[in-house]
Amino acid sequence: MKTIKNKILGIIVLTLCLSSCDKYLDTQPDNRAELDTEVKIKKLLVSAYPTTPYLMVAEFSSDNLDDYGNLNPNSSRLLTQTFNWEAITEKDNESPDAVWQSCYAAIASANEALYAFEEMGSQSLYLKGEALVARAYAHFILVNLFSQHYSKTYGDKDLGITYMLAPEKTLSPVYKRNTVKEVYDYIVKDIEEGLPLIDDTQYTVPKYHFNKAAANAFAARVHLYMGNWEKAISYATASIGEDPTQLLRNNAQIRSAGAAAGGEVINFSRAYTQSSEKANLLMSNGNSNMGLYFGPFYLGSRYSHGGYICNTETFLSKTPWGFTTAQNYALPMLVYSATNLDKNLVGRVTYEIQYTDPVAQIGFRKAVYVPFTSDETLLTRAEAKVMLNQFDEAFADINLWRKNFVRNPTDNFNADTINNWADSLAYHTPLAPTAKKKLNPDFKVESGRQENFIHAILFMRRLETMHVGLRWFDVKRYGIEVQRRVVQSGAPSLSNTKLLAVRDNRRAIQLPISVIGAGAVANPR
Repeated sequence: MKTIKNKILGIIVLTLCLSSCDKYLDTQPDNRAELDTEVKIKKLLVSAYPTTPYLMVAEFSSDNLDDYGNLNPNSSRLLTQTFNWEAITEKDNESPDAVWQSCYAAIASANEALYAFEEMGSQSLYLKGEALVARAYAHFILVNLFSQHYSKTYGDKDLGITYMLAPEKTLSPVYKRNTVKEVYDYIVKDIEEGLPLIDDTQYTVPKYHFNKAAANAFAARVHLYMGNWEKAISYATASIGEDPTQLLRNNAQIRSAGAAAGGEVINFSRAYTQSSEKANLLMSNGNSNMGLYFGPFYLGSRYSHGGYICNTETFLSKTPWGFTTAQNYALPMLVYSATNLDKNLVGRVTYEIQYTDPVAQIGFRKAVYVPFTSDETLLTRAEAKVMLNQFDEAFADINLWRKNFVRNPTDNFNADTINNWADSLAYHTPLAPTAKKKLNPDFKVESGRQENFIHAILFMRRLETMHVGLRWFDVKRYGIEVQRRVVQSGAPSLSNTKLLAVRDNRRAIQLPISVIGAGAVANPR
């Protein structure tokens, strides 16, 4: 049986498995020799995208959830460890161990494709472009989960992850962790080389590949995280255009389709994640319970985005546009309330089953989600403009997003409205929560107008990315402290809860136990 074996930080990843065992001695054991046509390389690139979503680890680490106490039995050790930023010893289809293996498997496929491309002397440069950008993206997920956030002060010292630049040829290599800065430098290099080569016309369904719009949105996010504001603006504009009005989400259509299908959050999530939706720039799917955790189900409901946090910090709190009711949102915001069930949800991640035995109703839980959207990319551009003090231009982007996100938006919204909203809020404390949390970034945010605009954008980003994990990276980017609360009978308390401080070591998820056991340097604790 022919295989390629890539030993990645002690984990053997099987990237290809071909032919039959009885012909093993008659064949070349290195399967790269089999990647001898562009069609084969193109098929291999399908596996250059992680099949395990990072959503659960990121969302349950963030400040989007409250603990509903030990009287709620609907949890698991994995969710408890993740929510409390503990060492994660449990494994399942979306645990850190699974994310790690899935990302490095994707990287291995991208590297095999790049190797074969060079060996063949292929002229189809779009294959190389997709492989480079996909390789950068998998590393981007890893470094943002398992390392501290990129910092111009600490980035050349903070432990990153190993950036794999070629297929592994030895059985038991010893790897050094690159610094966070080194990882980001490699990511930027891969993007700059790969993005110009991407050709959307080569794909039947471009949204399941790094098409031009998605790759530019990815580049914009990378540079936003690095604090390269001008480049973030440039890439965001390349993705969505100067005026993205026609590219923003068709919320009316989603509301109509979801209502026609039954009106539950699961129906709206399916309408939200359609590949035909123009706002969805890149589509992904994988093994996941996220559609259950953030659906009208008891599974995982001990840790929820419930009424308390929704009413004081997110959708139903005091907003920059003044509305505080669920009916005012273009996307339906649904409330599910019962004994041990307190969930305020929007439809962002689907719940599907891939049946292995349809008769016995046995199969794998799956989720479809959208890593890059035009709406989030618009907010990326607005944030970068604020950091350059381009307030009028930033407000134009903010207002365009608001008009699309809010139903029947009023016209009495301007830059002063944003300032007045932020000035009217006290800084958040766990027992007197608001949407305005103290910012402790590694870069300078001027008090007053600039800070007020950033608070508004972070609030909007929080709503825009609810349930899909990106809030965790915003928490890390801005050094936002998180204090866990226990909410019982609608009342919060701080007993037996934990504080995640600025530059807390636990902001970098610990490497999987198996990886540390294989010799990788663990994150400090």
